[in-house]
Amino acid sequence: MIDFKLYLITDRKTTGGDYYKSIEDALRGGVRAVQLREKDLPLRDVLMRAYELRRITYKYKARLFINDRVDIALAVDAEGVHLGGNSLPVHAARKAARGRLLIGVSTHGLQEAVKAESEGADFITFGPVYETPSKLKYGPPQGLKRLREIVENIKIPVFAIGGINENNLMDVMNTGSFGVAMISAILSSDNIKEKTERIVRLLK
Repeated sequence: MIDFKLYLITDRKTTGGDYYKSIEDALRGGVRAVQLREKDLPLRDVLMRAYELRRITYKYKARLFINDRVDIALAVDAEGVHLGGNSLPVHAARKAARGRLLIGVSTHGLQEAVKAESEGADFITFGPVYETPSKLKYGPPQGLKRLREIVENIKIPVFAIGGINENNLMDVMNTGSFGVAMISAILSSDNIKEKTERIVRLLK
């Protein structure tokens, strides 16, 4: 069951100060789901961060998702894994996890979204909705119209991603999106806890 509206995705290059303190500040502010996504790090480093984030997320009763790596998600007792275009197919990930993990999938178009749902994903992210440096390689912004199209054609929860902040958050949610995924809007803030609290209030 997907019981969170705000999905925080880590990025150590965006985090201004202490990596773990920044994520803990967001958890203190109300984040209840964190995806560990540090794709350019060696496997051992990802595993080390996963164990530490598992410790922190347990403390706040928050869910931990690991980007791409079913093995690491299982090793640290995470709640889920998040798959991209070059990851294992959903059915293979679910088989490898023996049903122990929630599965999120990144999508960038209706065909991908429908495929993810049909293969058994628990939720998807869709974007980039707005222009954002972290998503430039995925093409031009999709916009609210395409986001609404995804929401209207998918029954599983849709999390909008890409350039979402306090100023455009309600426009995004008015499309019917289940929630939002954020990176820099939270992690680059001068006061992460307060920024998170404001976003959580808006999502309620």
